[in-house]
Amino acid sequence: MLAATTLFCLTCIAVEPVEADLVIRHAQIHDGSGRAAFPGDIAVRGERIVAVGRFTVQGEPQKLDATGLVAAPGFIDLHSHSDRSIVKAATRLNANYLKQGVTSVVTGNCGGGTHDVAALLRAIDEHGAGTNVLALLPHGALRREIMGTANRAPTPGELVKLRERVDRAMQAGAWGISTGLIYIPGTFAGQDELIALAQIVARHGGLYASHMRNENTRLLESIQETLAIGQGAGVPVHISHFKASGRQAWGLAADAIALIRQARAAGQMVTADQYPYTASSTSLSVLAVPRPYRQREHLLSALQDPVEALKLRQGIAAELAPRDQGADLMVASYAPNRSWQGKTLVQLAAQEQCTAVEIVLQMERNGGAQMVSFSINEAEVRLIMQQPFVATASDGGAQQLEAQTQPHPRNYGCFARKIGRYALRGQMVTLPQAIRSCSGLAADILGLQDRGYLRPGQWADLVLLDPNAYIDTATYRKPHQYATGVRYLFVNGTRAISQSKLTGALAGRGIRHQSVSP
Repeated sequence: MLAATTLFCLTCIAVEPVEADLVIRHAQIHDGSGRAAFPGDIAVRGERIVAVGRFTVQGEPQKLDATGLVAAPGFIDLHSHSDRSIVKAATRLNANYLKQGVTSVVTGNCGGGTHDVAALLRAIDEHGAGTNVLALLPHGALRREIMGTANRAPTPGELVKLRERVDRAMQAGAWGISTGLIYIPGTFAGQDELIALAQIVARHGGLYASHMRNENTRLLESIQETLAIGQGAGVPVHISHFKASGRQAWGLAADAIALIRQARAAGQMVTADQYPYTASSTSLSVLAVPRPYRQREHLLSALQDPVEALKLRQGIAAELAPRDQGADLMVASYAPNRSWQGKTLVQLAAQEQCTAVEIVLQMERNGGAQMVSFSINEAEVRLIMQQPFVATASDGGAQQLEAQTQPHPRNYGCFARKIGRYALRGQMVTLPQAIRSCSGLAADILGLQDRGYLRPGQWADLVLLDPNAYIDTATYRKPHQYATGVRYLFVNGTRAISQSKLTGALAGRGIRHQSVSP
């Protein structure tokens, strides 16, 4: 079928007439490579792209006029936390990502999520999803399964089990392994353990993705650890949500970039991703509770001992001090009291007539909370996004507009913000570079051969967006708002968005990594 669609150069002139079901006419084509856009047409037959550029067609295929629209590969979110939500009926459509032009999401990040990769991909195959789903094996979830929350190195027997499970996951189609080295139990893993597991990933041709041990004042040290793991295991390494987090770390981004550039110049495969916001989001315990007390049972036990309770309160106060005493921390989700969502710890302390430390303790006693942390410097956001090795990724998950939470707006706006706000309007990066960071670069990082580009033979994951309307609308105060400007979106050749409206199609698939292991 593809033999008749040999294309040439930027103009992409097909030699023979193309057989197609759909021809998208008069688009401004960004093919995902980062090169300049060119005007042309796109032909789709079934689930595949069969021609791009200038060509003639056989018969009378359906035609779609894309005059004034930008055509791009469907966006690939390298860093999603949709492991659980993508298999639930209410959020299976992944509408908040479709409305951004996202056609594929990678789950299992930060060491969390489901470690049964085979079961996750089977569920997608059985029930469908709005987007395609790729899986990383979450190290923390696997470690918890084998070792619980033990703060020690694995025994030889446990290490054998861990390595066997990594091998099994890679054979099941995992694209690599992820770590969350600030979270329990991943934080208890040493470099030797991580290299031993990453070696298995390397044998299968996967990658090591890491929420590093520290993104604050020890950022450079954490990058060095990540590089050492990659060197020790012989595996490509990928830095998740690359940033210098916390006011005391501002100024480190340039040095961090220099470290990565140096490693890349020396031949090491190192990449990163970024969400283009000045706030992050994670659990309250990670942001405000000293590490020895982050396990809830340890915190509750400490509160029963006057000496330990004092140490705990002093530790929380010390954690809050560089976060403007808690004014930089806003509640995103707190099930016991939804009225607290959208307020900072300082605001809640004033409201409840207590200290921010007591607010933290109350929420931790009641099961914890998810927070938004205003901790990133805008100038460094812009510097990082300009790096050619940095992809765009949300660090979010499938959401419902009606959800009674106040999550980070990146769940709804990450890709539209990068392209709409920073490229089309802000001109901080070029449009071809911004689109590449959302598509071709992400595919290259994964080693995904047949998505991420507008080329003959690729799966027909593609987006048509209006450059005058494509923008994020989600805010920190009103996050449950779809991005605007995606006119059409195709997932595996099926329309997921048509004339700006969701079709409800569940055309996404579980995409399995093909092991290169002999």
